[in-house]
Amino acid sequence: MIFADRVEAGERLAKALVHHAGTSSLVLAIPRGGVIVGEVVARALGAPLDVVVPRKIGAPGNPELGIGAVAPGVRVLDPSALALLGVSEGYLEREIAIQEAEIERRQHAYRDGRAAQPVHGKVAIVVDDGVATGSTAIAALRWARAQGAAHVVLAVPVAPPQSLARLGAEADEVVALETPEPFFAVGEWYRDFEQTTDDEVVAALARSAESVG
Repeated sequence: MIFADRVEAGERLAKALVHHAGTSSLVLAIPRGGVIVGEVVARALGAPLDVVVPRKIGAPGNPELGIGAVAPGVRVLDPSALALLGVSEGYLEREIAIQEAEIERRQHAYRDGRAAQPVHGKVAIVVDDGVATGSTAIAALRWARAQGAAHVVLAVPVAPPQSLARLGAEADEVVALETPEPFFAVGEWYRDFEQTTDDEVVAALARSAESVG
């Protein structure tokens, strides 16, 4: 089923997560589009909303081709891709440093002076607007686990079956509403998949903080 937009996707996802309502849950949304989905989920569950900011590591000369992903203190690398492309250690470390700096910038900008939500002991529900390869989602899940989450959930509107197989090994629970085969791109499963802006992310987090706090 095609989603009208990220809001509708969030509404449908929230229904599939209703068993977490009223628990010590925390929605960790992956920017940018995942924050729009995550805001709806967090509101429906009565849970606080925060961001987890993984970043893709792009291949030399082809930044759209992912060879891994990072989150704060977490690296997820694809050894076969690194070997196949002959990626040097120097290139890899430079790219990781660039993406870690961008993660720091985004976290600061998105929270707009608010402290990060505590993760330890919580049900951490990692939300995105969809999964393709799954590398950034894995980085986000491992970050939540490293922060001491008691139970780690991945919740997405759409993901390909082959990625879910990898993600199932990383999360205690995986909720995916649509698992199409063949799968080409997340945006195919939305009528409106306009790019989310940084300003929209900041506004969504501010609204959620006000409603919960």
